Amino acid sequence: MSIILAIETSSELASCALIRDGAVAWRESNGVRTHSQAILPMVQELLAEAGLRLADCDAIAFGAGPGSFTGVRTACGVAQGLAYGAGLPVLALVTLTAMAQACHAASGATEILAVLDARMGEVYWAQYRLADGAWHSVCAPALCAPGAVAPLSAAGLVACGNGLTAYPEAFALQPFAAGALAHIMPHARELAQLARAALAGGAAVPAAEAQPLYLRNKIAYTSAERAVINAAKAAA
Repeated sequence: MSIILAIETSSELASCALIRDGAVAWRESNGVRTHSQAILPMVQELLAEAGLRLADCDAIAFGAGPGSFTGVRTACGVAQGLAYGAGLPVLALVTLTAMAQACHAASGATEILAVLDARMGEVYWAQYRLADGAWHSVCAPALCAPGAVAPLSAAGLVACGNGLTAYPEAFALQPFAAGALAHIMPHARELAQLARAALAGGAAVPAAEAQPLYLRNKIAYTSAERAVINAAKAAA
């Protein structure tokens, strides 16, 4: 079984996870301002607890977005830095798919609507269907106003994510809002679970080719983010 390290910092919750022999261990830290300081120590704790070196991993996965600019770039930069140093491939995974995975685990639903607060009066959303053990995109990840979220009709559709509570008036009359699991957020725990199939399916790329998923305009790395990337390379 593959050993994969996963990193997720696309929202207010930063997390990392290590999957080994099907078992997942993780760490998490709240507070978007502390992601760059928190993620590397958490990674080191996980590896030490498992008695592993970074080079013992088969790949590094990260939440590529959609999510906050700083968050997805932090995850990508740390994943790239660690992968460069250890000579590992990288898996760029969609944060909304990780939410669907968590929603399925919590509810048993196989038709999922993931809605993540994108700030500035908008949300990121996608609709997924679980079939034959894999997630299939019904509506691809998109950025829009809350009132424009339009999932395709599906029996048993369950919605999740903090976008639903961030704009309650916009979703008040939507049938999918009833019973929604608004507490579910992107987490490295689910990324690690998804990463095994992604690695087996040939989705890994060299560190230099890993890219965040932006649904808004790209902007350059800040000096602080570059410092995090350099720290990750040194740590590896």
